[in-house]
Formats: sequence, C-alpha cells, structure tokens
Amino acid sequence: MTGNAAHAGFAIEVCQRYSDVAPDRWPVSIKPLPDELLSSWLHRLGIANGIAPRSFAGVLGFGDGMWSPRLDHRLPRNVATLLCHQTHLPLGAISSMTMDGGAITAFLLPLRDNAHRNRSTWMQYCPLCLAGDEAPYFRRQWRLASRVSCFAHGCGLRDRCPACHAGVATFDQGELVPQHFCAWCRFDLRAVPKASVKAAARRLERAIVDICRVESAKGSAKVSDAVSRVLRTPVAADVRSGRTLTNLSTAARIRCFEALAAKPPDWLVNDMDGVDAYRRWMIVAAGGHDTLIARFADFLETHQGSPRRQRSLPAADRSALFAAYFRIMHPNGGHKGRPPAPH
Repeated sequence: MTGNAAHAGFAIEVCQRYSDVAPDRWPVSIKPLPDELLSSWLHRLGIANGIAPRSFAGVLGFGDGMWSPRLDHRLPRNVATLLCHQTHLPLGAISSMTMDGGAITAFLLPLRDNAHRNRSTWMQYCPLCLAGDEAPYFRRQWRLASRVSCFAHGCGLRDRCPACHAGVATFDQGELVPQHFCAWCRFDLRAVPKASVKAAARRLERAIVDICRVESAKGSAKVSDAVSRVLRTPVAADVRSGRTLTNLSTAARIRCFEALAAKPPDWLVNDMDGVDAYRRWMIVAAGGHDTLIARFADFLETHQGSPRRQRSLPAADRSALFAAYFRIMHPNGGHKGRPPAPH
C-alpha cells in the first residue's frame, strides 16, 4: 500500500447477504406492466430493491451471462416459488410473463449476447413505446421474429444501440441504471431515431400475426404449417436465402416483409386446399383479421339489412358480435393467460 493510500485509508465493511437482510419479503414489490416480459420485470424489480441486474442474478441463484433472458424461455419451479414468496404476486401473474409454450416459441429470437451486423439479437424495442412509458419496459411481443414494427406507433422496431451497435444487455448491467439505457455506452434508447416501414409491409405483418394466432387457436397440424412458412419467408423474398427469419436482424426482416408485400402471397398458400388457402388470402388482402371482420360486417349491413327491424331495439354492432364470437370459439387466441397487448 502506498503512503497516500495508507494516509487516506479504505473503508472496508462486511455486509450481510441480501437473503439474510430480507428473508421474508423484499422491501419493494412492483407490478408487471401490460405485456411485460419476465426479464424486463426482473430487471426493474432488482433495481427497485437497490440491486443491479448483474448482482440480482446471484440473489436468484444464477451466475453471469444471459440469466434473465433464459428465464423468459423456461422459469424453474423453485425460482417461480421464490418470486411469489418475496413479492406476493400470484404464480399465474409471474408465469404469464414468460414465452414458454405455444406456437409462438418457434418465432423466439435466439439468445445471443453479441450483435453481428446482419444477425438477429435476442431483443427488439420501440423507442416511442419506451419514451411514452412512465417506467420504460420491454414487451413480450418484441422477442418474436415475426414482429418488425410497433402496431401502436407504426414505426419499425430496433434491435441495437445506434451509438455502439450493441444489442440490449440489461442482464449484464452492473450499476443501478434503468434498462432503457444501453448497458455498454449509456445511450438513452428512447432517443433512437424512428425507423420507417412501408405501410404494405406493416399490413402483411399484422396479417401474419393474425393467421398464426387463428390457426394456433384451432390446435391443428396447420399451426406448424403457417409457422414454418413464415420462418421460410427470407427464401420466398430472396433476402439472404438459406437463413430462417429468426436469424436475421430486424433491419433485414423489415426488408424481407417489404419485398414480400410487393408479391402475391403464393408462398403462404401453395399446396393448400381451397378453403384454407382462401381464408389466408382474405386475411392478407384485408391487412388483418379484425379488418376482415369489419369489412364483412359492413357488407352485411349494406346488403342484408332487415326491413322489419323494430325501432325500439338498438341496432347490433355486427363487427363486435363477430369479434366476440371469435373470442368465444378461440379463447385467448391459443396463448395462456391474457392476450398480449399489440405493441
């Protein structure tokens, strides 16, 4: 030790383990936000209790690396029990934040802690959503390769920090910094420039989401058919042929959807029987299932109005009736828990 260091001295304090300080319940508990991803909630939970995400991994019994993104895929029972006990949140509320189970798992972006230029990262985000959040958080839908835009703001999603070109790495954040700041260079992701996506590509994206949701609800073999066709879209669009959708960066997938939107949807209906092929064609042509229902309701109102309708009875909202019928026939759209919010 140098003379200056010896003169100044070092304050050394032996601290208790966090589990010894708060054995019954962590001091702060936060509620999950709409469509929040489990890893996002865990990062916010740790910071709210004064623990950086990298250190919070140790509290849960994990080491370094992508500990929280892995929990999005599979939440061990003992960790779920610990979280329930320490936060007093119901198990269902915690489990509903994961991406485990269902047809959507095929669209999950792979867990990569690097960000090669043309390859996918594990997380996407909408800067405008983060800017509008009281507490910025990451959505479940942003983990899916089938999503390239924000339905709320009409802009393209991002998957990198524009300053250092690194992917989102909140799980490796060693300081008490909110998760909307880049873990490597501290750039505020809310300030990322808006990415443009052609309107036709956004309509195709919404149609793809609806087709997969409808066919997932049916629980038939056609679920895997729709998903596998979407995963092969880079080949159909001649964008980096030989790679599946999950391996492309968000920018490359936007180019893929824009290229496909300019073509007939043959790639989605080839070798299918007439009824199923026609249904997919209609959803793509309408730009989504809800739009198709609304158009069908308008058609019936125009061409099949009843001349004997009693004035004392209010006119039924046929679009709402059809949507309600679909929800009854296909509860939760094939997903567990509440349907995710369209962000």
